[in-house]
Amino acid sequence: MAGEAQIQLLEQKVKALISTEPDLFLVEIKIKPTNNIKVFVDGDQGVSIEKLVQYNRKLYKQIEEEAMFPGGDFSLEVSSPGLDEPLKLHRQYVKNIGRYVEIVDVEGNKTEGKLISATEEEIIIEEIKGKGKKMETLQHSIPASGIKTTKIQIKF
Repeated sequence: MAGEAQIQLLEQKVKALISTEPDLFLVEIKIKPTNNIKVFVDGDQGVSIEKLVQYNRKLYKQIEEEAMFPGGDFSLEVSSPGLDEPLKLHRQYVKNIGRYVEIVDVEGNKTEGKLISATEEEIIIEEIKGKGKKMETLQHSIPASGIKTTKIQIKF
């Protein structure tokens, strides 16, 4: 079975598993050449480790029973996307409103700021430049089509 066909089949299985939880959604599935399957599931309010463990066990059993990989030669990780994973879906942008992000546009320019709003067409971030009396707040409207990657930034 080719990689793309496997991913599509796994997408169907994951969506069926999480279908009873409307606030959960599939972000991405990756299969490495070593048959290491990574499934990223997120939720509008986050997703618990207990749920991820349940989905991992159920999905592992389905993959094994259907012999999707010859000789059972595969590993499976079901997790929520970590902070090192870029945002991929509109729902992730909405979930992270109020957090600081770093956006790299398709031309390679970086913009950092607080995510203020997100629509299907654009996102708006607020950037603070300077300090003290020279401090100014700028709002940037970035078209969704112009975004290459968006990552959450941790500010202390």
